[in-house]
Amino acid sequence: MDKVLIDTDVILDFFFDRNPFSEHAAKIFSLCDLKIIKGFITPVICNNVYFLLKRTANHEKVIEKLTKLISITEVLIIDNDIIIQAMISKFKDFEDALQNFAAEKSGNIDLILTRNTKDFKHSKLGVMTPENYLKSRTTFNR
Repeated sequence: MDKVLIDTDVILDFFFDRNPFSEHAAKIFSLCDLKIIKGFITPVICNNVYFLLKRTANHEKVIEKLTKLISITEVLIIDNDIIIQAMISKFKDFEDALQNFAAEKSGNIDLILTRNTKDFKHSKLGVMTPENYLKSRTTFNR
């Protein structure tokens, strides 16, 4: 079973139905729900998604969506070591660095799914777009 960190952009593609990306995001979440892959997020991702969804929906509706999200994913830990690694890393985006090092430190993540693959060029993990990931796994396309 693949273990993937799902980046904020993929989650927002799904929640905001951003075409043409929402189809791939929905498939990723379906695979998580079916326990074919194991999805992970970070507290930073959860916070960002809350903040952005709150612009278009009330608190209760946003909490409902986040509850569903964390029911099919697992939340990684971000601690002092991860924050320090992120601060001294070569990552240009601090948020991406936090997510990357949380994924690396967990020892559970096979790859990061994001549409912004260039933002993770310094990652030791594999990085793919949801579309390319789904194409590469022919068993998902039956």
